Amino acid sequence: MVTHPWPLRAPLFVPASRANLFAKAAAAAPDAVILDLEDAVAEADKDAARDALDRRFTDRPVIVRINPVGTPWHEADLRAVTHLQPDAVMIPKSEDLAQLAKIGAGLDGIALLPLVETARGLAQARQLAALPGVRRLVFGSVDYCADLAMTHDRALLLPARSELVLASRIAGIAAPIDGVTTTLDDTDLLVEDALHARAIGMAGKLCIHPAQVAPVRQAFCPAETEIAWARRVLAAGDGAVRIAGEMVDAPVLAKARAILAATRES
Repeated sequence: MVTHPWPLRAPLFVPASRANLFAKAAAAAPDAVILDLEDAVAEADKDAARDALDRRFTDRPVIVRINPVGTPWHEADLRAVTHLQPDAVMIPKSEDLAQLAKIGAGLDGIALLPLVETARGLAQARQLAALPGVRRLVFGSVDYCADLAMTHDRALLLPARSELVLASRIAGIAAPIDGVTTTLDDTDLLVEDALHARAIGMAGKLCIHPAQVAPVRQAFCPAETEIAWARRVLAAGDGAVRIAGEMVDAPVLAKARAILAATRES
């Protein structure tokens, strides 16, 4: 189990019922493999998928998305992840603070990734982010839109994404992870979605196909122009100075340091 914060730019879902795909998912070089017991698994296959949970196929972080509270499979999923000891557990439909706190208390230190995908979940985002054991918030944008009967549109979802970024920052946890791009044959759209998420302060994006991993990872890595700018800024030293017409002071220096730190993590 990873015991320190790790980059989570492009985590990749794989159905837990398809153990033959686990190693293939890891070979795509995601920041983590998410073994999915929820949406990707038919009801008839839930028990077999749970029995197939494994982490020996990779040295990469392994996350398990369990079934929501109130479903027939939830309690058995919790027992399974307690035995498996993945790096994190993703909790769908996270909105009840007491329920999430109870889950966290029973998981013996396994990191929690609350999946915010309802109106109530978004309304509780700041409290969810502050609960013990919560590592990051994750945006389930498709389910969120279904809950509100709204169009899945980048501009319309900006307030929700911004609230998750703000909630994470207030709680002092890592920046949130954006939801999926469901279109699999449009890399340009995927990259645009990822760049938009990065621009508003998100730290990564869920992937649902191995081909999405590399473009998403690249989108969340600093561009060469950003790296060159950061090096010029830091080379100028402390204090307020002017570089290429831009005033450089403490906040700009902090941004430059963050860019180079992100470069080291890529």
